[in-house]
Amino acid sequence: MHRPNRPPKVRVSVTLDEHVVREVRRLSGIQYRSLSQYINLVLYRHIAELEHEKEQSARGK
Repeated sequence: MHRPNRPPKVRVSVTLDEHVVREVRRLSGIQYRSLSQYINLVLYRHIAELEHEKEQSARGK
């Protein structure tokens, strides 16, 4: 079910290194988030950082 004001979710399957999964699970637990919520947050922040760097580069900084 689609929730208002939230983007729809898409189910994907990825294969990750075991030590990465362990650390992401640990970090998600610290923030009281599900594994999916935490991975989504990390990827969102990473994409935003890349976009910011791209903007800075375009401005010549």
